[in-house]
Amino acid sequence: MDNKVNIRRLATGVPGLDNLLGGGLPEFSFNLIAGTPGSGKTTLANQLMFSMATPDNRALFFTVLGEPALKMLRYQQQFSFFDIDKVNESVRFSNLSAELLDGNFEQLILHISKEVRDYAPSLVFVDSFRSVAQSGKLEGRENPALREFVQQLGILMTSWQATTFLIGEYLQPEAEASPVFTVADGIFWLTQSLHQNTIVRKIQVVKMRGQSQVTGLHTFRISDKGIQIFPRAIVQKEPASGAVAMVITRNQRTPTGVIGLDEMLGGGLPVGYSLLVVGPSGSGKTILATQFLAEGIRRGEPGVIAAFEKSPSQLLNNKLHELIQSGHIGVINTRSLDLSIDEILHDLIKEINLKQAKRVVIDSLSGFELALAPEFQEDFRGSLYRLIAELTNMGMTILMTSELEDRYTELRFSPFGSAFLADAIIVQRYIEIASQFKRVLSVIKVRGSNHNKDIRLFDITDDGIIIGKVLSELSGIMSGRPTVIP
Repeated sequence: MDNKVNIRRLATGVPGLDNLLGGGLPEFSFNLIAGTPGSGKTTLANQLMFSMATPDNRALFFTVLGEPALKMLRYQQQFSFFDIDKVNESVRFSNLSAELLDGNFEQLILHISKEVRDYAPSLVFVDSFRSVAQSGKLEGRENPALREFVQQLGILMTSWQATTFLIGEYLQPEAEASPVFTVADGIFWLTQSLHQNTIVRKIQVVKMRGQSQVTGLHTFRISDKGIQIFPRAIVQKEPASGAVAMVITRNQRTPTGVIGLDEMLGGGLPVGYSLLVVGPSGSGKTILATQFLAEGIRRGEPGVIAAFEKSPSQLLNNKLHELIQSGHIGVINTRSLDLSIDEILHDLIKEINLKQAKRVVIDSLSGFELALAPEFQEDFRGSLYRLIAELTNMGMTILMTSELEDRYTELRFSPFGSAFLADAIIVQRYIEIASQFKRVLSVIKVRGSNHNKDIRLFDITDDGIIIGKVLSELSGIMSGRPTVIP
């Protein structure tokens, strides 16, 4: 006989939060929403409340010494999650400031208990919880009666047949000795940090009893829609599940759309590989990427492009116009700066699932790095590794471009030291022949597969890239040796 208790998980309505929690919020759990001032605690609490409250699952929101309810509601109404029809129907606000100022904490506990008993809410929120504790400090010493009140309130909230939340300001979880941290079933920690004039907000699920949660810090944004969380990508050993996941073998090849290049790659780019195309400005990297996407459309393989070099409107002025207008190519808007890798990955996966895409283009890694908030630029190599691993686990075939400045004394394959992340590398270069610059390309590597080692000339025409002769074949018709410029 199975006597295991099944705890129902509640959908929070906050984009990305259910993923962090492992499927939702445990019903009847006692949760602490804590963090620094301005980090989004009250906004998160209100978004949870308005998303989860219904006539059959009512919510009761207590304000304590913090903002009056009317002032708080004035600002919360600016978010799209706010539903005025739920106020006094599914949501009730109660201000406890007057009772708290009297200093009769025992009476205050009775007042709170009575309101909960009479209203019978399924959700209970107590805001500005930390301010209660801070207000009782006299000359650096805490009021014993207030400390007892805080402990009683925390214990009381665990006993209600409701999912409860305490909201308050704390500096860091490790430094707090409050019993509330011990009795809480779940702890949400919100922070915001200033890094080179950029504010980055992060959330951490410090604790969630009875279920596996995603560990670590995860970035989030506050927009007119409220809070949206971008769970940190974690490299998985097994391919990701979903409609676009697939089993990859070396025999499956992705044609590039460039005649002659597939032969150089050993029959095309293996499905699920990441290809890095590097070269100086004007060498044809974006044109190669365009042909890669166009070939996908011809073969019924939609694609997605994240263009960091140009805005979507600029993309529509070149040959990508027809591809994008066809509806088979999705475009990620990357023009807003101060992004995180996880935010970009979220948008990519959303567009991939929408288009049922099989090909992804990132143009370029140089622009990608500049679009990130300074804090994320510091670990660009590690973040890029997580992004590529996540996409290839989904079965995506990726083409990335990277611009290298012209250097005449060395040959490099990546400005970030991240060339090892790519499964295949194509290098485009300029050479000087008979007082003219010519373009050449070569396949540097295709992991686990044989490939052509030749350096070949190529031209860019109205039809795209045309692969020409092997460089060594020119020796019989030219005097002198060509000068190769890395």
